[in-house]
Amino acid sequence: MRALVLGGGGVAGIGWEAGLIVGLRLAGVDLTVADLIVGTSAGSVTGTFVAQGADLAAEIERIAQHADADEMEPPVTDMDVVMRAFGILYDPALDPQEARRRVGALALETSVAGAGERLKQVGDRLPEGHWPDRRLLITAVDTEDGAFTVWDRDSGAPLRLAVASSCAVPCVFPPVEIGGRRYMDGGVRSPSNADLAKGAAKVVVIEPMAHFSPRKTLERELAELGDAQVATVGPDQAAIEAFGVNVLDPALWRPAFKAGLAQAEAVAESVGSVW
Repeated sequence: MRALVLGGGGVAGIGWEAGLIVGLRLAGVDLTVADLIVGTSAGSVTGTFVAQGADLAAEIERIAQHADADEMEPPVTDMDVVMRAFGILYDPALDPQEARRRVGALALETSVAGAGERLKQVGDRLPEGHWPDRRLLITAVDTEDGAFTVWDRDSGAPLRLAVASSCAVPCVFPPVEIGGRRYMDGGVRSPSNADLAKGAAKVVVIEPMAHFSPRKTLERELAELGDAQVATVGPDQAAIEAFGVNVLDPALWRPAFKAGLAQAEAVAESVGSVW
């Protein structure tokens, strides 16, 4: 079994992941044939595109055109609150689930007026509203108790809401209600949640935020994969520069896609040797 793990990274992450996958396919490495797709935050969007068999280049261009015409004001983010949330998550004195619970409480009490409609667009702009037949796992975190949640086609969660919940960055977007409970970004637990690929013989992990993410988290997750062959890909310097300081900037759809497309040739051999 082959697994494709797609991590979080906002608009930049979706565009870059899509460009990288398209570029690798042009180079003879087709990640879209994965038996299992794990998507976290931005990766839940890209992963859904892949699982639904969408034309990635066309989808990114379609969304970019929507962004061009979008007259909604961008969400106003209190970066002090966001940094407080990250401080809680990375506090070594806290149990990870307790840290997630505290961040969930912060997410519930933080006013993010106007951001809900923008988050809703994430689900609304998927190619199809139903779960694909392919095995797709989408991650989220319960704001009430910090429990890690994995949505799939048998979980009872509508696909669009599952994806929106995985993208609900705490204190930036409002938590998403599913089944009477409210959920936030799966990246609160891990930027990639690569351990969900356990059981696969070959695993490719694409990490848009590799340059920011703690390596120990990924190392711990990869250790759970046992003897699996693993390739990891993070953005190169050109992609990092294309991302800029705000990975949620809707102007990044095309530049991030182009950065992924351009990087693909350089990583095709290392990824192909595993895939």
